[in-house]
Amino acid sequence: MLHLRSFDKGPVSFLLVVFVTMITSCVNNPEAPVGNEPLVEVPSGFPAQIISPDNTPNAERIALGKLLFFSKELSSTRTISCATCHEPAKAFTDGKTVSVGVEGRSGTRNSPSLANVGYSPYFLREGGVPTLEMQVLVPVQEHNEFDMNMLDVVDRLSKDSLVVALSRIAYGRDIDAFTITRAIASFERTIISGSSRADLNQLTASESRGRSLFMSDRTNCTSCHGGYAYTSHVFANNGAYARYTDPGRQRLTFESKDSNVFKVPSLRNVSVTAPYMHNGGIATIAEVVDVYNRGGFPHPNKDVRIKPLGLTQSECEDLVAFLRSLTDERFLTNKRFQQ
Repeated sequence: MLHLRSFDKGPVSFLLVVFVTMITSCVNNPEAPVGNEPLVEVPSGFPAQIISPDNTPNAERIALGKLLFFSKELSSTRTISCATCHEPAKAFTDGKTVSVGVEGRSGTRNSPSLANVGYSPYFLREGGVPTLEMQVLVPVQEHNEFDMNMLDVVDRLSKDSLVVALSRIAYGRDIDAFTITRAIASFERTIISGSSRADLNQLTASESRGRSLFMSDRTNCTSCHGGYAYTSHVFANNGAYARYTDPGRQRLTFESKDSNVFKVPSLRNVSVTAPYMHNGGIATIAEVVDVYNRGGFPHPNKDVRIKPLGLTQSECEDLVAFLRSLTDERFLTNKRFQQ
């Protein structure tokens, strides 16, 4: 429900109200301008998200968050936005080895998918950020990403009458760091994927064989990639490389046992989120499966569950086929996620 009293009287304010109404209508229904679909589509088998009481999503907050997610005003050069590294058609990744920020500065890590990000118990690949709202601050202030001071972001956005109006409607206050971080988090909590052919049990013979392998004790894939999210959110070294340049979770804990250990990613939409691993160093799903089939490279912190699988070539192909069936085509083309 829009609180129209938040606007002053006059033709400009009237146009703002109309525009806000259009935005929130599109959020409510991804396929049509007006509808009664829920703000957040929760697939069968998914639990409720745990959300701070001060940021319960509503249409106005999601609309503001979406506007800011695609806004390049958050970057120092006004050239990139959140969507630059998290493109909806690529399951909110960017297809690059590592993300690229302002002035072409290369990051150090591969951009993770934002699909089902609202269910994550912590953020960044070492898990050092506890809430989605706090995570929003990271790329804004990171030198190789947005390279922007949040106070300067607020100053810029305060000059945008639409953003200011949306902020007042959504949170009852002018645009500031509080509303920016919470609005973007609200939008990101709607980015839910759970309608792949695997979810709908519409698998080919090869994909079915691959699913059986994936679920079997022989591969033990589900010990790290089980459940509705296809991740257990644990931290592990999977032996993907013989040598690492990224300390991984050790950057947070300073403990040797966490050297080159990273958060286990979800496998949902994995066919469109290449390249893989924390540094985008593996190009294809088939190559990833091959690494696991060989048992990975030796590493003092390699997870004990990573062992040679002994899969035949055809079994590897079936496993790859199943992983490709986790692609949620509706999610990739959902209009509610597009600019």
